[in-house]
Amino acid sequence: MSVYLLIIIASAFLDICANLLLKKSNGFKHKIFGFGAVFLVIVAFILLSFTLEYFPLSVAYSTWGAVGILGTCIGGYLLYNEKLNAISILGIVVVIFAVILLNF
Repeated sequence: MSVYLLIIIASAFLDICANLLLKKSNGFKHKIFGFGAVFLVIVAFILLSFTLEYFPLSVAYSTWGAVGILGTCIGGYLLYNEKLNAISILGIVVVIFAVILLNF
């Protein structure tokens, strides 16, 4: 696994944290969580930008997005007791398979 793929995954992890903080901010009613989310998204995009010299944008961004979607769904389930229906789970599986195919 290349260092740049690890950077994409680290960037996606920051995006997941940002999404979960945004939920916790409750529409920016708790500003510290909201601004924390904005800060993490900025850092995540900066990290993602480092990989674009070595990966095509379509592959880097779709990988980043898929990891972010999966992590945010898991985080929402674990931290906020959010449930997914069967169609939502199928959609997540399709996204993951699409990204796997893009990386070949």
